[in-house]
Amino acid sequence: MNRVVVTRPVVGICYMQVCAVKDATDEEILRVANSENPSGTHNGWMTVIRQGKGKPVTCSDDKGRKHFLLSC
Repeated sequence: MNRVVVTRPVVGICYMQVCAVKDATDEEILRVANSENPSGTHNGWMTVIRQGKGKPVTCSDDKGRKHFLLSC
């Protein structure tokens, strides 16, 4: 499995979800997200949410991965 995988291309209006290895960097996650599922906005996907509401949760299929929300 790839280090970063798009799992939900649309979550609400300005969010998407990826499943990634725990040590994936924001740059790595955003690069995959913007190449595989462009947001359609001028700036593309810009933020990996790591704290607060929407913070990453452990993947139920693989405890070594997390589900991250991204915002545009």
